[in-house]
Amino acid sequence: MVDIGLIIPETTLLVLACGVLMVDVFRSPNAPGVTFWAAVISSLLVLAQLAFYFPDGSYVAFSGQVKIDAMGAVLKAFVMVLSLLSMFYARDYFDKRGEAASEFYLLVLFATLGMVVLISAGSLLTVYLGLELLSLSLYALVALRRDSSTSAEAAMKYFILGAIASGMLLYGMSMLYGVSGTLQLDQLANAVPLIGKGRLLVVFGIVFLVVGIAFKVGVVPFHMWLPDVYQGASTPVTLFIGSAPKLAAFAMTMRLLVEGVPGLAADWQGMLMILAVLSMSLGNIVAIAQTNIKRMLAYSTIAHMGFMLLGIIAATAAGYAASMFYVIVYALMSMGAFGGIILLCNANNDADQLDDFRGLAKRSPWFGFILLVIIFSLAGIPPFAGFWAKWYVLKEIVDAGHVWLAGVGVFFSIIGAYYYLRLMKLMFFDDPTDNSELVATQDLKLVLSVNGLAIFLVGILPGALMAICVVVTLPYSG
Repeated sequence: MVDIGLIIPETTLLVLACGVLMVDVFRSPNAPGVTFWAAVISSLLVLAQLAFYFPDGSYVAFSGQVKIDAMGAVLKAFVMVLSLLSMFYARDYFDKRGEAASEFYLLVLFATLGMVVLISAGSLLTVYLGLELLSLSLYALVALRRDSSTSAEAAMKYFILGAIASGMLLYGMSMLYGVSGTLQLDQLANAVPLIGKGRLLVVFGIVFLVVGIAFKVGVVPFHMWLPDVYQGASTPVTLFIGSAPKLAAFAMTMRLLVEGVPGLAADWQGMLMILAVLSMSLGNIVAIAQTNIKRMLAYSTIAHMGFMLLGIIAATAAGYAASMFYVIVYALMSMGAFGGIILLCNANNDADQLDDFRGLAKRSPWFGFILLVIIFSLAGIPPFAGFWAKWYVLKEIVDAGHVWLAGVGVFFSIIGAYYYLRLMKLMFFDDPTDNSELVATQDLKLVLSVNGLAIFLVGILPGALMAICVVVTLPYSG
């Protein structure tokens, strides 16, 4: 009963997701909003439970399969908030397009369940269970447009590459289990064979783990799926994939590498360095050539995830806190950027080309300002939140002695500012191609405004969020 009490939010989310599924089955065909509100209320209930049952320490349940700690609770709370916001963004989009997409809300709930299971993982088995539940839901979301060949192609690429990455991850886990004889991450960290004759096999196992992590994070050279999926999926699906799952991927990295094999940090640090440098370079350079804004933001994601890895490479509690701060801020920025695309779209136009943003500030000064905050933050321009995110990870990587790596990050960050500033030029200095008034529900306008103002507030007061990240990552100080 004590173990069950520790996973009340996760259990509640499972029960409510199944309940929403039944609501959608038996609702009236003329009441599509019922599923939406049932999903929203379910998310709010789980979010309230996460706050009420916030752990005052670190607990292990179900014979080490589940770990409940402060870092996991904070990440799960942000995942629930991001999932909730994605539903409001999606509702406006589907209403504009005249599409019935109640399956979106159901799949978001099940994907969120996969994320909270992954974040709470205490063993290799639970990591894989959460990852597959998340991945299968995302595959279905990408293929949600049944009549779109582009979406079908993107979903097939995502599924095939995802299956290969999952296989590699599972193979790495089997190597670690074969050497250590345990699936629990805390016992794996303390296993004697890790520093004995089985060390070489463990290093090979870590290579496969890093491949699986790199695919979920979306870093080079395991990024092939990301631009196609971002472009091929409907915008609400891209918005969701580009935000909340990044937090789960960060948690997966922490659980597998930092908790599972901390004694071999020198080995996985070198691997992550290569991934980070390749991602920051290729992501920022290729993004310059894109005219489709969803593909541009996809390559931007690759570059940002390279930056996020810098804090983990530092292998200190402060570095982990910096990476956690970065991934939370990035998820908010990414959601706001795709929210801007949904704001501009209509029944006949997906608004996924850079030219669709021409003259936005003249059509709506308020939302021009909101997107200015979001885009400047993505570019890392002070004093916006994205600047502080980069500042913290660069500071920690310098303190760890990798000054050259920080220099690479700064160099490619400057290059990356070009394609963001190009978008700002289109929004503020070009004449609009469409002078009509922006058509959006009050819900979308409110959610996008709150999204942008939250990023603005974090930029003004970054210490508040950073203090939370520092406190919850203190147990990883070694």
